[in-house]
Amino acid sequence: MDELSKLTPTAWGLIAAAAAVGFGLSWAWRWYRQFRARKALRSAVTGGSTEHLMDVLVPDGMGAGFHVDYLLLTVRGVVVIDLRDVKGNIFGGDQMAEWTVMDGAQRFTFTNPQSALYDRIAAVKAVTGDLPVEGRIVFTRRGKFPKGLPKWTVMLDALRPEFATQDFEASEVAAQYKEGWQRLKDAVKPSYMVDMR
Repeated sequence: MDELSKLTPTAWGLIAAAAAVGFGLSWAWRWYRQFRARKALRSAVTGGSTEHLMDVLVPDGMGAGFHVDYLLLTVRGVVVIDLRDVKGNIFGGDQMAEWTVMDGAQRFTFTNPQSALYDRIAAVKAVTGDLPVEGRIVFTRRGKFPKGLPKWTVMLDALRPEFATQDFEASEVAAQYKEGWQRLKDAVKPSYMVDMR
């Protein structure tokens, strides 16, 4: 304790500055790691598309809108993505009202996301017209489905291969897709219901 009392105000200032720099570097490193993780996730989701929209509100026809995590323009048309980052073993099925997650000693449920996905697909179809529209509920690598995947549910790693690009711009339907895609881009608004990106 005697040694600390002998420190000059300049020494205390240097100690405080070093602590502030250390805190700042630690914060910057954490921010950079989160930024890289978000960028990698976005790339994994959008990798099979030629264009995409992220975190948008699609008009529901009644003056409000549906939040959509991602809209992808692919060789098969538009794909509505409901992205879920759930850790643990997930047990869900087409006829179940709630899906269950078990992660060690923790257990919780969430509403079956399929009906909400159908509503989002219908809203997108209402805007795009004849453009084909599909939807997928995409789970990140932190979750697992030990009993199998429900309908329209995929794991993140399977999304890109399912909608891989193949000379999309050269195909005859490119112009038709672009017109519907532009209508969709014009109709959506930014959504601030962002939870994981």
